[in-house]
Amino acid sequence: MTVRNLDRMFSPRSVAIIGASDRPMRVGTVVLENIIRAGFTGHIWPINPKYRALHGRPCFAKISALPAPPDLAIICTPPEIVPELIAALGEFGCRAAVVLTAGLSQTRQSDGRSLQQAMLDAARPHLLRILGPNCVGMMIPGLRLNASFAHADAQPGQLAFVSQSGALCTIVLDWAKQHGIGFSHFISLGDSADIDFGDMLDYLASDPQTRAILLYIESVKHARKFMSAARAAARTKPIVAVKSGRNARAAQAAASHTGALAGGDDVYSAALQRAGILRVDGIEELFDAVETLARSRTLPGERLAIVTNGGGPGVMAVDKLIEYGGRLADLAPETLARLDEALPATWSHGNPVDIIGDAPSGRYADALRAVIADPGVDAVLVMHAPTAIVPSLQPAEAVIEAAKGCGKNVLTCWSGGEAVHAARKAFAAAGLPSYDTPDAAARAFVHMVDYRRNMQSLMQTPAELPEDFRPDFAATRMVIETALRENRRMLNEIEGKRILSAYGIPAVPTEAAADTAEALAAARRIGYPLALKILSPDITHKSDVGGVALNLGSDAELQAAAAAMLARVREHRPKARIDGFTLQPMIRRARAHELIIGALTDPIFGPAIMFGQGGVGVEVIGDRAIALPPLNLHLADDLIDRTKVSRLLSGYRDFPPVDRTALATVLIRVAQLVADHAEIRELDINPLYADDQGMMALDARMVIQPSEVTGHDRLAIRPYPRALEETVTLRGGETVLLRPIRPEDEPTHDEFVRRVSAEDFRLRFFSPMRHLPHAEMARFTQIDYEREMAFIATRQRPDGQAETLGVVRAITDPDNIKAEFAVLVRSDFKGHGLGDVLMKKIIAYCRQRGTREIIGDILRENQAMRTLAGELGFRPSGNATSDVLEMRLDLQSPPGN
Repeated sequence: MTVRNLDRMFSPRSVAIIGASDRPMRVGTVVLENIIRAGFTGHIWPINPKYRALHGRPCFAKISALPAPPDLAIICTPPEIVPELIAALGEFGCRAAVVLTAGLSQTRQSDGRSLQQAMLDAARPHLLRILGPNCVGMMIPGLRLNASFAHADAQPGQLAFVSQSGALCTIVLDWAKQHGIGFSHFISLGDSADIDFGDMLDYLASDPQTRAILLYIESVKHARKFMSAARAAARTKPIVAVKSGRNARAAQAAASHTGALAGGDDVYSAALQRAGILRVDGIEELFDAVETLARSRTLPGERLAIVTNGGGPGVMAVDKLIEYGGRLADLAPETLARLDEALPATWSHGNPVDIIGDAPSGRYADALRAVIADPGVDAVLVMHAPTAIVPSLQPAEAVIEAAKGCGKNVLTCWSGGEAVHAARKAFAAAGLPSYDTPDAAARAFVHMVDYRRNMQSLMQTPAELPEDFRPDFAATRMVIETALRENRRMLNEIEGKRILSAYGIPAVPTEAAADTAEALAAARRIGYPLALKILSPDITHKSDVGGVALNLGSDAELQAAAAAMLARVREHRPKARIDGFTLQPMIRRARAHELIIGALTDPIFGPAIMFGQGGVGVEVIGDRAIALPPLNLHLADDLIDRTKVSRLLSGYRDFPPVDRTALATVLIRVAQLVADHAEIRELDINPLYADDQGMMALDARMVIQPSEVTGHDRLAIRPYPRALEETVTLRGGETVLLRPIRPEDEPTHDEFVRRVSAEDFRLRFFSPMRHLPHAEMARFTQIDYEREMAFIATRQRPDGQAETLGVVRAITDPDNIKAEFAVLVRSDFKGHGLGDVLMKKIIAYCRQRGTREIIGDILRENQAMRTLAGELGFRPSGNATSDVLEMRLDLQSPPGN
């Protein structure tokens, strides 16, 4: 995770082209011609021992003959010599290279390393960054740099396009040129041996010339790096992605319903959504989405009103809106009355608002103003089909005028060809998004809705869990390790439910019996009626082989069922090992819903949690949603809401509402379970009974395998680091808990900030303001533990509620070279030594993480903080006369030095 030397890559002042040529059909020829033709104003240095000059410029025989180290080198040579060229560039002082050459990963050297690995090994000592190999190159239109072998130049603009597909880059170039779309950066990643999506997102997030980021993704290599970079970048600017291969992977044979139901593409969608990235289909939709987001205001809600001069197009727009998951607004009676006054009696009297085909310009404006004023409308789509009554430009101008200063989003759809061309140009000049078809317009609005939801999810403050649950970690480890010692990969039902119990997940009491006699004894303990199931490590889905018998009401029924079950199982699975039976009481909850909660392990993003409608038909129904752990109440609720069965959980007819908090809590604990134990590869709780009485797991299966990594290391998102919690005693004997901040802390953190004096607030934030808005408070509490850390000091008040007394935070750069700290103690709690304790905590944390130094800005007048920093080893740097001192602490030196 690094942006080091990317400034050399993307803001070069000199470029060397290794393998430059003048021979036709050669990559080196095309690259040199592209750089010269685009008008790059920096130094251009061709390198090829076969030439003395190319295009009137000196051509150098080798790298060391250059007049100075180039900021950027473009390599267009055979693969065999790429590693030695990278080594030579690094030794000469170059720090960035674009390797266009293909075939490096497939070719091996005599020492067994691939040429690609040898290239990376040669670059590493010099921190030389590599784009590629096997890429088309890159373009920075603002620098007039076309360092690629593409067939056309990119136009300047404010969109960054990053693609793994070189062929797609050339297609997008043509498409963008035709539609007048320009770019700040146009990047072909190729094989992403070094620079990947994570690096690009980190760099582009802080690039002032880029207002939106477009991605074409085929695969992600480093999931946690990608997720951290994407979540950070999405808070600053829109990110829209096309992920190819939606149907490339059929469901593979799996030992659980979850594994069969959830494919890799489902997990990608969940990851992109969690990161705040809007996923779209296809290039045209990609640019449509960016155009929409770039021209739109913040969407206050999700209700769309439609104004149209044609009933047919209006109905088509509604159909597509509902199909894509949008919502049509219900117009208020006052709005309907106002429209009655402005429109002919034959208007539609509802939404869509059909203003009739002969509508003059004024009718468009009157209808739009009436609908915009409706508090139940969040955005308006105005549609027009060409007529001979009025030129299409006139109603467009009326709409533009009516939309001015309205404060709501107005989208337009002027369908047709040449007749509406002038109108579309007018909309573009006025900053109103315009679409060719009802489908595109409806889809664009849903993009706005999806983006709004993603941003809300990034900023949402989750509710506090009802209790601070601590699982029985040791009991779970004992079950897993026992099974692994016995070389088993499937836990039996008894073991699965024992683990669920250790994580506080309610499960029906279950006993094992080796034979019918033991089953009869267990039945007398449990009581009738009961359920009998086959117990076998070789049988995953018991119902498929007749291994389940329900509602057994007597010893005789139990004996008969056991005998028949053994016969059926031996017929269907003659080689299966039979360990006996399991017995459990029949759970009679007539109004309970059968749900499934599962977990699978994705090869890229690690564990993923699945929720949906359960029961024996779970794979046929296919109602499921996926989310990445860790989960909180908000994320668990969102996961539930993304399924069809969620509509039933709110209650209907004589079915009472399900206890949603209890259901969300089970999801959170399953996520914690698979995060804590890397050996759990798949998990099913099916069915999970859910009703107003709570949750009850009737069956559970878990697939395990040995793992070389700990549970948390395989997660795409680093979970709450509970191990960093620490209880400390302050001066005077006060005991406080130091722990990492959590998203749920926002309410108490807001109260903490409000209890800081105006002067202390100014000294901390260098600002006289006294309140932090929700967006800022969310940034302070919803942190990415992979990149930053904030420790709060908290204690319990007499009323049992927690309160925050102080906070220290450190935000580390993507290279983990330096971290910027800030500390704040509640004004009425000064003098207890809390600031010293917090600072030592964050220093120890950064040192343990391998950060090289901690820096912080302190107002010169803040003598107390200057004194504390000095006592901790910080030293001032920079302008000695400035009002702000930069204090630095070298973490490479041993503590106390």
